[in-house]
Amino acid sequence: MTIPSRILWGSMLAGIAGLVAFMAVLSALREADDPDQPYVEFAGGGFVFNYNVAVAYYGFVVRVVRRVPPGTILEAEFEDPAGGPPYIVRGVAGVYARQFRFESPPVKGVKANSDYRVELRLIDPEDGRLIAAYNHSFRSELDQDVLPTAPTTIGPGYRPNPDSSLTAPP
Repeated sequence: MTIPSRILWGSMLAGIAGLVAFMAVLSALREADDPDQPYVEFAGGGFVFNYNVAVAYYGFVVRVVRRVPPGTILEAEFEDPAGGPPYIVRGVAGVYARQFRFESPPVKGVKANSDYRVELRLIDPEDGRLIAAYNHSFRSELDQDVLPTAPTTIGPGYRPNPDSSLTAPP
């Protein structure tokens, strides 16, 4: 006995539709907001000393724990190791974001075993109201003076800097 192809296609489409509906229900259940949970949690971060380009910066990653409303402004504030005003980096939450990554601009004055504070603020884009704020500290195990005074390489291909004899740290 032969089954007509339109019946096979109909059965396949019904199965796919059922699977899509099941996945939608699971997604809705997973993203149900629990007001007792934070929106995000710090998942990692720290300092990066890029010897090749003689730059130091720091950053962090936060993992989404509770759905962050799309369009929410994410504002990261990094303490300036040199003592100046904090650095502010902004981003916007997307619909399907599961984590967010922030990096400071290049910094100066990093000292070993000193804590440097970061704060992440979630801000409502409609009225500028603070939704939530999270603080964390990062510590470097190195002083910034381990970096050369000028880049040891130049260009996108990391070619040796012709002035590299002048770049060794003191």
